[in-house]
Amino acid sequence: MRIFHPLERVVRRWDAIFLALTAVALFLDPLFLYIPRINSRHGCVIRFDGNLVITATVLRSVADAFHLIRIFFRFRTGFPAPSSRVFGAGELVMDASAIARRYLSSYFIVDLLSVLPLPQVIVVAAWISGKTRGSRLLTAIAVLQPLIASQFVPRLFRFYQLSQKAISTSYAVRKAAVARIWVTVFLYVNAAHVVGAFWYSLAIRREMGCWRAACRSRPGCDYEAMLTCGKDRSMNYTSFLNQSCPRGGGSDFNYGMYADAISSGVLESTDFGNKLLYSFWWALQSLSTLGQNIKPSNNKFEICFALCIFIAGLLLFSLVIGIIQTRMLASTIRMEEMRMKWEGVERWMGSHYIPEDLKERLKQHEEFRWQRDQGVDIHNVLQSLPRDLRRDITRHLWLDLLRSVPIFSTMDDEQLDAMCERVKPALYTGGSYIVREGDRVNEMLFIKRGVIQTTGTYGGSSVFFSAEHLKTGEFCCDELLSWALGPYSSLSDLPISITTVQTVTHVEAFALTADDLKFVATRFRWVRNKKLRHRFRFYSHQWTTWAACFIQAAWRRFRKNKLEMAQRREEDRLGDALAAKSTPLGATIYASRFAANSLRLLNRKSTGKGTVPLPSVSAKKPAEPDFSDDEVQSSEELR
Repeated sequence: MRIFHPLERVVRRWDAIFLALTAVALFLDPLFLYIPRINSRHGCVIRFDGNLVITATVLRSVADAFHLIRIFFRFRTGFPAPSSRVFGAGELVMDASAIARRYLSSYFIVDLLSVLPLPQVIVVAAWISGKTRGSRLLTAIAVLQPLIASQFVPRLFRFYQLSQKAISTSYAVRKAAVARIWVTVFLYVNAAHVVGAFWYSLAIRREMGCWRAACRSRPGCDYEAMLTCGKDRSMNYTSFLNQSCPRGGGSDFNYGMYADAISSGVLESTDFGNKLLYSFWWALQSLSTLGQNIKPSNNKFEICFALCIFIAGLLLFSLVIGIIQTRMLASTIRMEEMRMKWEGVERWMGSHYIPEDLKERLKQHEEFRWQRDQGVDIHNVLQSLPRDLRRDITRHLWLDLLRSVPIFSTMDDEQLDAMCERVKPALYTGGSYIVREGDRVNEMLFIKRGVIQTTGTYGGSSVFFSAEHLKTGEFCCDELLSWALGPYSSLSDLPISITTVQTVTHVEAFALTADDLKFVATRFRWVRNKKLRHRFRFYSHQWTTWAACFIQAAWRRFRKNKLEMAQRREEDRLGDALAAKSTPLGATIYASRFAANSLRLLNRKSTGKGTVPLPSVSAKKPAEPDFSDDEVQSSEELR
């Protein structure tokens, strides 16, 4: 079977699904603690909520089924080799047996414990067997509480791992920071949900404790019979328990921190939503106030539960506040840096009397650059790195983009690596002029994101105008590449742009300067071959525009020649007709006028009614790179 790469798209997609399902499972597990309730008609009877049993069991089973799929993916997903972590080779172990051994010795036990359907088995068995009354119910409740806790911990651990993996592999820094805040808030809310469920379940056991103490104080009281409320009809246990353990207060029994649950009647409520919300509100209040509203009794388990609430509230509340403050502080620091920098720029512009329109353009450019780079000068950071690290980072940043450019797609990795080291990022706001017609071209631009418009008259022609939009993956200022491939090109003789290049939207691009292109062309001589020339001509907008202009001029010449031939044929036909038969002078003049009108009508039909034919247009042919040194090599390659 197939072994998946840990960063493969399908694996990352399933990790996101598993993360969401693990969050749902963390919410489902505490629902089992809400299943038991006290019968409102007979206060001494414990019953199971049948609807909640079915709902919780089905939802938990579905979540466990997806968790089994995750276990399968863990057996089929490769992992980085330990040696690659030391030497940075990035090798992956793709052997199925090695993956299985590693998983079985690490997190398999954790996943297995969290997926075992023990809560479903215990609840359904107690519900179906019909023994839903008496001391066996108390035993089931007592077993269910530690079981839910033991499975909740590994599920929480796996949720934290998946969330951290999703955050660490995210390329969007802002989204990762926001996701970290939401994960912390979810943990805080889910902790309140879990504490509320345990508080409800322990409140029922506390009620049972009052019944047990009352039964011990009465001679001849059968505790198990008392729980069934009617097994021994000779004693009225209902009235006895109402007097000994009243829910409205007045009892000598200390309910401690569960007094609110007993006095509010939530234990007898058949409305699950009411029970859930009331318990959640109490738990959230206790966690937020660090347990200041809790008044426990002298029961040691109750005191331990109160201590757990205090510690959990302290940790979670501090974590939430800390992450939010860190995020706000980081944003505040960056905004303060930007504000101080912009104040300095405004003072400089004011002292030099910069016009308002230029100020606005400068502000837009700085805001766009700040949003893109967050105030980090990537170029300076890369230049300060060691050469091997800088090469690897630039390869990661630019290699795929260079390969997406059609004229570079046939180059090998060595050539592309050399270009990656020379690439420089470029940012332009909407409406910026990159180069104007007639200016010297000093860089070739490759669009990463945005739209650029090129317009030009190709040499100042008054009858020809070209306009075209360039998008992601396309390039402009290709005159520079022809210049760089020339044998006698120099930096003092840069080519002149025949078009005006202007941004339509905000543009992110990468640029290769004249020096960089010349370096690549001279270092890698085999780049200069006929295959590259043909590919360059095909994708160059300058060459395609010239070709369109050339075809247009040829078509106009063809139409002109066709019209001239038609005129000559008409004149010859008229001359033959006049020569064949002698006609009066009036008829000759009439025939001449008729022929002239016919030619004029034919001319209008061929050129368009009411229009004047444009003169022939022939744009200047783009500069042709010199491939004379490579003729022999190119011929061999083409064979």
